[in-house]
Amino acid sequence: MLTLDSEKKAAISAIATLMERDFSDVVNEAIASYLDINQWLSSEIERGIGEAEANDFASDEEVQGVFAKLINEN
Repeated sequence: MLTLDSEKKAAISAIATLMERDFSDVVNEAIASYLDINQWLSSEIERGIGEAEANDFASDEEVQGVFAKLINEN
C-alpha cells in the first residue's frame, strides 16, 4: 500500500487532470522514472568503483585536455 501526503497527492491529481490521465497511471509512470534513474545511477557508481579499484584514472594530460576544451568552448 502506498501512502502519500496531501501535497503530493494534490500535485499528482493536478498533473493527471491536466494530462487527462488516470491518477494511478501518473503514479506508476513517476515510479518507473524514479526506478530507471536510480538503477542507472547505481550501475554508474558500480562502474566507477570498478574503474577506481582497477586504478583506471585519467592522466594529468587527459584532465588538462578536457579543461582546455571546456574553456575554449565558452
